[in-house]
Amino acid sequence: MDAAIKMNPALETSESPFGQNRGKVMMWVFIVSDALIFASLLVAYGFQRYVSPVWPDRWKIFEPGFICAMTVLLLSSSTTMAIAVEALKEGKKQLFALFYCITILAGFTFLGMQAFEWSHFIEKGASLTGNPWGVPMFSAFFFLITGFHGFHVMSGVLVLVLVGLWRMMGKASVHSIEMAGLYWSFVDLVWVFIFAFIYLA
Repeated sequence: MDAAIKMNPALETSESPFGQNRGKVMMWVFIVSDALIFASLLVAYGFQRYVSPVWPDRWKIFEPGFICAMTVLLLSSSTTMAIAVEALKEGKKQLFALFYCITILAGFTFLGMQAFEWSHFIEKGASLTGNPWGVPMFSAFFFLITGFHGFHVMSGVLVLVLVGLWRMMGKASVHSIEMAGLYWSFVDLVWVFIFAFIYLA
């Protein structure tokens, strides 16, 4: 997205038929289409659980405190990102840098925690084709949905790092940071639904 804007700066300032700059409209189109993919996966998961006579007790498989810590960490990063964007708009460069770096660190930490969770899940015998709890599709859906979200978190962290570097070089505007923050908030919001469907419901 930012690469396209850098190649064609008119994308950042030109007005769309919706009264917004084209870059923001393009980001919202991407987010809505991506949200539909996540929704489809969660609906499929819900249907599979509904038609299955039994379903594993997730709290006996996963560590509740660890999963909750992951959730709090990721949701808190939305707050730090929002603070960073507002600080940049107000010209508070040091405050922006601090909270922007905290957001990136939170993203990397979440990925590390998810890798740790996956490793323990695999050690217990889970795979894409089966698991010890008698419902093969349970682990398949778990890896698919959390893996797809993990890919988005990894992409979001890389976007934040790249846009941050461009900002340091004076090549990224406040709008670019704002767009990166919008994507990051979307990634965090999706996790709320994954947490609710897979771990709580």
